Amino acid sequence: MKGAVTNICYNVLDRNVHEKKLGDKVAFYWEGNEPGDSTSITYAELLKKVCQFANVLRDQGVKKGDRVSIYMPMVIELVVAMLACARIGAIHSIVFAGFSAESLCERILDSHCTLLITADGFFRGDKLINLKLIADEALKKCTEKNYSLKKCIVLKHLARDDAICDGSSKTSPPCKRLCQNVQGNKQNRARQAVPQTTWNPSVDLWWHELVKKASMECEPEWCDAEDELFILYTSGSTGKPKGVVHSVGGYMIFTATTFKYVFDYHQDDVYWCTADIGWITGHSYLTYGPLANGATSVLFEGLPIYPDISRMWQIIDKYNVSKFYTAPTAIRLLMKYGEEPVKRYSRKSLKILGTVGEPINPEAWLWYYNVVGEKRCPIVDTFWQTETGGHVLTPLPGATATKPGSATFPFFGVVPAILNESGEELEGEAEGYLVFKQPWPALMRTVYGNHERFEMTYFKKFPGFYVTGDGCRRDKDGYYWITGRIDDMLNVSGHLLSTAEVESALVEHSSVAEAAAVSHPHPVKGECLYCFVTLRDGHEFTKSLTDQLKKLVREKIGPIATPDYIQNAPGLPKTRSGKIMRRVLRKIAKNDRELGDVSTLADTAVLQQLFENRCQTIQS
Repeated sequence: MKGAVTNICYNVLDRNVHEKKLGDKVAFYWEGNEPGDSTSITYAELLKKVCQFANVLRDQGVKKGDRVSIYMPMVIELVVAMLACARIGAIHSIVFAGFSAESLCERILDSHCTLLITADGFFRGDKLINLKLIADEALKKCTEKNYSLKKCIVLKHLARDDAICDGSSKTSPPCKRLCQNVQGNKQNRARQAVPQTTWNPSVDLWWHELVKKASMECEPEWCDAEDELFILYTSGSTGKPKGVVHSVGGYMIFTATTFKYVFDYHQDDVYWCTADIGWITGHSYLTYGPLANGATSVLFEGLPIYPDISRMWQIIDKYNVSKFYTAPTAIRLLMKYGEEPVKRYSRKSLKILGTVGEPINPEAWLWYYNVVGEKRCPIVDTFWQTETGGHVLTPLPGATATKPGSATFPFFGVVPAILNESGEELEGEAEGYLVFKQPWPALMRTVYGNHERFEMTYFKKFPGFYVTGDGCRRDKDGYYWITGRIDDMLNVSGHLLSTAEVESALVEHSSVAEAAAVSHPHPVKGECLYCFVTLRDGHEFTKSLTDQLKKLVREKIGPIATPDYIQNAPGLPKTRSGKIMRRVLRKIAKNDRELGDVSTLADTAVLQQLFENRCQTIQS
C-alpha cells in the first residue's frame, strides 16, 4: 500500500465525529475495578482529549517516527495516549502493566523510546499495583545501561481529584483517593492505603498539569500507509522478546473489516472485549477495530471474579452488551463456579460470543454456548497472532456451521496450508505445520531493528510461506483445529511465553547450574510452566529455594510467567550433542511413561530419577 496517505487517528475519530455525525455517541463505557467506579466518553470528547494530549507530546519534542513507551492500567487515558501518538505519527510501544521493571526496561532499550507514559498505580482486585515505583525502577535500569529517558508523564489515577481533572470530570474515571477508608464496603476497608507517589522533578511530569495548558485542536500528521504505527513485543524462542511492527494502512483496513464481519457489527451494538490493551487483542479489537466502525465498547479495569464471581455477567446486564469477546482461560475459570452465578443475570442483550488467545477445549466451548449464550448466540472462535494483526481463521456468525474447539475457516483473502516436516503441502485431511500462502493487509512488516530475525523466524523454515509456529489439523470437512505451539513457546492464559526467557531467569540464581521449562496442561490456564532445575554442587533443593526462584521469574518477566511447578533435576535428558530433549521432559511432567524414541539420549539413567522426583500436579 506504499504511496497511499492516511492517518489512523483521523479515521477512527475525526471521520466519525465530522463525517458520520457520531460525536455524541459513546465511544467507551469505562468500568473500574470497583463496581461503583464507572464513567463514559463520547467520540467528540475523546477527539478533544486526544488532540490535547497530542499537543502535549509535540510540546515535549515528540515527532513523527519517535517511539513512545506506554505503561498504564486499563483507563481511558491509555486509549488517549495511543491515539495521540498515532495522530502525530509517533510509534507507540505499549507494555502490559503486569510486566516487571526488567521487562519494561528491555522494551524501552530495544525500541530506543524517547518518552515514557505511566500512572501512579491501580488496583487489580484488592491488590495495589504501584506502577510508578516499577516504572522508576525500569528507568534506573535503563540509566545503568547508558540509556536515559529525559521525560516521564504520569497520570494521577489512584489519587484523582475533581480540581485536577482535565476539563469535564464526566470523562475521567472517578477519584480513588478515598476508596480505602471512606467507602463502606468490606473489600475497601481491607485495602491498603495509597502510597505517596515517588517523584523526580527533573524527569517526571503530571499528565493533568500538562493538558490544562494544551489546545483541543491538533492537525493530524499525514502518514504513508506503510509508515510504522506501533511496536508490540511478543516472546521469542531465543528468550529475547521480538518487537512486532505493524504499519498504518493495512492494519487499519484489516482490523476494521474483520471487526465488522466477524462480530456482525451494527450501530446499536454494545461490544465488550475483555482483553488488556497491553496485548494485541486490546490493540486490534478494543481500540482500533471498534473505533474504526464507530462502535460503543466497554473498557474494563478489573478482574472477572472481583469482587464476586458474577462480575462479568453483572457488567453485561449493566451496559446491555450484545457482542462479548473473551479468553478460554476466563471461561474455564468461571465454569468452576457452575451455572448459578451466570443465571443470576439475564444476559438477554447478548447476540454473539467470541473467544481469543488460545484454542478452546470443546467442554468450555459447550458451556459458553449452552450456559452463557443459552444456545441462541453463535460462537466465533478466532485464531490469530500478534504477528497477523487480526483474525486469520474464524467462523462468521450465522453463516458458518461451527464445531466446538475448531477455528473453522480462513477469513476472506487469507490462504492457509498444512505442511509436513519436509515442507510439502498436504491435501485433504492432514496434520502438520500451519502456514499461510499469501500476505494479507495486517501482516507484520518487520521485527523492530532486526529484519533478519523477521525473515529467519517466519519465512526461512519453509520458503514462500508465512510460518505460524503452530501445529494444526484439518479434518475431512475442511475445518482447521489448532493443536498448539511447535517451537519452544507456551500459551499461559492466552499469553505467549518463551521457555528460553524463563530458563534464562532461573539460571541467574546462584544455586542453579541449568534449567529447562516446559508446558504442562492446566484446567484453567490451558497451559502452565513446569520447570526442571539442576543445582550447583553444594546447594540443596528446598521450599525456600523454590520460592526464591518463583520470585526471581516474577521480577524478571512478570507474574504471568511464575512457574506452577519447579522440580529438582540432578540431570537433564540430553542428546549426545548436548541438546535438552524437551519432548521427554513434557512427558515426565505429565507422568506419561510412553516416552517414544529415546535412542538419541546420551544417558537413559536420568529418566528414572526424574520420574521419582516429579512434582504432584493437578493432573497427577
